[in-house]
Formats: sequence, C-alpha cells, structure tokens
Amino acid sequence: MKYAIRAARVFDGAREIGSPLVVIEDGRIAALQDTADLPVVDLGDVTLLPGLVDSHVHLGFDPFGVAVEQLPNDAEDVMLARMRANAAEALRAGITTVRDLGDRSYLSLQVRDAGPEVLVSGPPVTTTGGHCWFLGGEADGLDGIRKAVTERVERGVDVVKIMATGGSITPGSSPFDQQYTTEELRAAVEIAHAAGIPVTVHAHGASGIKAAVEAGVDSIEHAFFLAPGGLAVDWDTVDLMVRKGIYVSTTTARMPTAEPAFPVSTQLRRNFGRMRELGVRLVCSSDAGVGQFKRFGSLPHGIIEFGELLGFGNDEALASATSVAATMCGLGERKGRIAPGYDADLLAVAGNPLADLKALLDVRAVFRAGERR
Repeated sequence: MKYAIRAARVFDGAREIGSPLVVIEDGRIAALQDTADLPVVDLGDVTLLPGLVDSHVHLGFDPFGVAVEQLPNDAEDVMLARMRANAAEALRAGITTVRDLGDRSYLSLQVRDAGPEVLVSGPPVTTTGGHCWFLGGEADGLDGIRKAVTERVERGVDVVKIMATGGSITPGSSPFDQQYTTEELRAAVEIAHAAGIPVTVHAHGASGIKAAVEAGVDSIEHAFFLAPGGLAVDWDTVDLMVRKGIYVSTTTARMPTAEPAFPVSTQLRRNFGRMRELGVRLVCSSDAGVGQFKRFGSLPHGIIEFGELLGFGNDEALASATSVAATMCGLGERKGRIAPGYDADLLAVAGNPLADLKALLDVRAVFRAGERR
C-alpha cells in the first residue's frame, strides 16, 4: 500500500525540515513532498522523527533478575518469550532498531523481527571465567579468539562483541582489568572486517580501552575509564580514538531515579562532555536489561540527559540515537533518517522535542517498515 503521513513538524535525523508529506511505499520512504493524491494519515500536532536506534541492549536479560543465576539455567522457550516481550517494550517507546550485544546460544537470531529490527552479536567473546562467561562465549589466546570470531561470522552475526575488560555483574570479574591484549583484539578485528562485520568492545578500564583503540575496533561500549576509587581518563587514548574515528556508545540511558547512575556520575558526564568537544562521536545507548533502571524503553530518557547534561543541543541529542547511532551500526544508508529510500521506521511524539526533549516521552505513533504498530 502506498500512502502518506502528515505531521506538524518533521525532524529528518539531523534537523527540522518543515512539514512535508512523507510518502510510504513497500516499507520504505518513497518521497517527501508538499501534496499527494494518496490516502493520508494525519497525525496532527506531532513531530515525526526517525525511529530510535538503541545500539546496546540485552534482550535475553531480565532487568529485575540476577543474570548470572538466570541466564545459564532458563529454558530456551523462556528466554525467547522474554526476548520478544523486551523487544515489544522497546518498540512501544519508539525504538525501531536494537543491537543485541550479548545473548545465549545465538537466540537473538530467532527474534530478528520481534518488533524492532534486531541486530545480532551472539554470545560476547570473553576469557574463561571472564565477564559474562555464563553466556557461553569463552575464548582464550590468539587461536581461541580467531576461532570464536570465525564462528560468529559463519553464524551470520551483524556485529562481533568482545569483552576487553571485566565487568561489574560477573562475580570475580573486575571492570578495571584487561581481558585481551592488543594483538588478540587486532586478530579479531582483521577476521571480522574481512567479512564486512564491525567489532565493538565492552571496555571500562583505561588499559582495555587503549588496547581496543590501538587494535582498530569500530566502537567502544561504556568507555568510562573506571579506576579504583573513581575515573582516570587517558586523554591520549581519547585523542587516538578521535583520529581513528572510533565511536563511543555511552550506555548511560536509564529510567528516572533519584540515585545517580554511578557513584562518579557527575565526573562521568563532564568527561563525556569533553570527549564530545574533542570530536569523539558519542552515541546514546542504554545497556537495557542490566538492572532495574535499565528497562527496554529507557533510551528516550537517556536522550533527554544528553541534551541537559552533556552540552548537546536538542538536535544533536536526537541525532545521537537516530542518524549517528544508525551510522555506527552500519545502517546509515537505510535507517536513522527521514529521506527517500530509507526504511519507513518512524516515531511521532506530541509537541516538539527540538524545543523540549521531554516530548519524546509522549509517544503518539510508531511505524516499523511502514506499518503502524
């Protein structure tokens, strides 16, 4: 069916472009024009923008559960039902694309179209007993990591996820400690890139972040530069990150809470603000599933925080979870923009988020591949 959508305002993923009719055909945007001899869906006084892209979620996780206890033991049908429910929650918030950065047994391959489009990494590659070992992605040394990445390429993943440091949700693992050497990470990058697949790494501590940047990964998840007692940013590594064009997926989005996201949240925000000033490409993402405030509809709250606390203009904050996020995920030619040829993944919100980002919380319509959901 070919039809058009009318909205009071249209944000195209970079800027407001007035109020053209958005013509939809076969799940894609066919044209932007002033008039159309077609059925028109008039959404009224709303802003139409690209569907949001959450580039870091864990669909198989229960935000109210304990991952290390649930995930090794839950039956496959239980996991799949949870993944579909979590995907549906994301879609209701206007998130039309998610990148699952850690599942068990490649189950996310079975829910690619469970609402949002799902990009798949499979089990994250980690050392024996390392961060998220319970997802089944343990691999050690050069041979182990080469074998693990090759397996993921053969499985048809969209991105390779590697745990460059430990993490906080895994008993016995430290976010300060490096898990893989630069040489090992570079070997993973070479295999993945030869297959046209990007590599992203989980990295909290400075040494793991530095190794990942030197290895030439495509993006870094978290990049908090955690150290015992606080934060210790290596600004030389940040400079190299800028020169190599490596993205940072901040994973800072969360549901509102009186408690700070981290004990060092004020300094963390300042650090991200300075990274932005230096030229790091920051993407707003959530790490949905990891804790009760990391719900699958939390991304809009993170976008609001980007605008309020990190020095982003509202247009930049919106772009960080639409056009910039889509480009980081390798989807920049078909998602994250309202333009001819792009997927008709669209979000309509009451009011104008360019004036007040809290408008993102009043969702009036969501379209996925041209279908109103």
